[in-house]
Amino acid sequence: MKPIGKYILVKNVEEEIETSSGLLLSAEDASQMRYKRANVIKPGSDVTVINDGYSIYYDKNAGFTMLIGSETYTVISERDVVVVL
Repeated sequence: MKPIGKYILVKNVEEEIETSSGLLLSAEDASQMRYKRANVIKPGSDVTVINDGYSIYYDKNAGFTMLIGSETYTVISERDVVVVL
């Protein structure tokens, strides 16, 4: 499977968010955050700076979710990536 163009196939990462004072945010509070973390499964054919296995942050309102086999993936556009780790 390979996305075409500037699309990127990612798998979302569920992460615990800890405040500076050491409090863990609930899943509901974490969902209020603007950006989501994901691991890149496969970049599209026209994506040059993001490779397989990279961890990224992207706008949570971007892209769409799809079921491939029994796994849930998100497809986003390269322009929706805000940070590459």
